[in-house]
Order: sequence, then C-alpha cells, then structure tokens
Amino acid sequence: MSEQTHRDRRFLRAVAITFAAIVLLVLGGIAVAQQDKYSLKVPGGLAFAEFRGYEGWQVVATSQSPNLKLVAVILANPAMIEAYASGVPENGKAFPDGARMAKIHWTPKMNQYFPETTVPGTLHDVDFMVKDSKRFADSGGWGWAAFNYDAAAGTFTPATESDTPPQANDAKCGFSCHTVVQSKDYVFTEYGKR
Repeated sequence: MSEQTHRDRRFLRAVAITFAAIVLLVLGGIAVAQQDKYSLKVPGGLAFAEFRGYEGWQVVATSQSPNLKLVAVILANPAMIEAYASGVPENGKAFPDGARMAKIHWTPKMNQYFPETTVPGTLHDVDFMVKDSKRFADSGGWGWAAFNYDAAAGTFTPATESDTPPQANDAKCGFSCHTVVQSKDYVFTEYGKR
C-alpha cells in the first residue's frame, strides 16, 4: 500500500470516530434534556415541585370516571392522612395547612393475567391540591393544579382552560367544582375503612 492510501484510511477513521462522537453527544444530550416535571408550574398557581414525593404517599381511595373513561388513585401526604385518621372532615374540623393530595389518572386496560380486572394503562394526568389558608383565602383555603401527560413525548404540561373539566389556569381552578363539598372542607374523597 502506498503512503497516500495509509493517510486516506487514517483520515476516514478519524472522520468515522468524530462522527460517532458527535452522534453520542447528541444522543446523550437528548437523554439529559428529558423533562424535569418538578420545574413545571400552573400559570399563577401551584408548582409540580410543591408535591415532590407524591408517588410514595399513602393511598386514600381509588376512583373511576365512566364519563372520562379513566381510573384513578388518590394519594395524601402524612399531614392529610393524620387528619383523616383523627376524623376530619366528618368531625366538622378542617384539614390543616400543609395537607396535600394527588390524584393520578390512567386510561384503563385489562389485566393480561386476569382479564376480568381493569388496571392502570397509559398515564393521563396528575391533579394536586394543597391546603394553605393564607395563600388561598379566597378559595376555601385550597389551591389546585392539574398537569396533563403526553405519553408519546413522555412530558407533562399544565392543564389549560380548554381541558375538561375546565381549568381557570391558576391555583383556584378546582374551587368551583369543589364548592358542592364545602361542608367537607372542599374534599370529595372519603378515607375508606381499613
């Protein structure tokens, strides 16, 4: 082989290595650029970060929405669970400031091993509520937020006014719906007997 052929091969190898390095950098950048859900915030309202760790909270109840064709689990932070255990809201007392709930909605699917059972399928959205009497004095002491999930992109976005149920696009978005349970401190979900 000639000296020119050796130089050409070294050049092509260097180009191939450089190309591979660029591809790895781009792919690595995409992986690093995955959404940090805790950076999201409802405009004028609650931040996802206010509910960090919700995935590990205790289950209060489950629910199913035939109209929306969704299944859900309602979770509560320790302050809310403690209040439920003490009899709130049935005892006429209100939940304490700092009480938080999360409601995770999924599109249901049939269990592959037990086809008569519905289990969570694709994540649909996550809804939050927090009790803060000073911050939300004009909405029963509660603030609300809803974040839709895009399964294809693997990302969350704050719910908007066009979503169902309608969102006011701020922390009071749930107030109008929750006024029917004002006597239960604006909380629909009952803590089931254990």
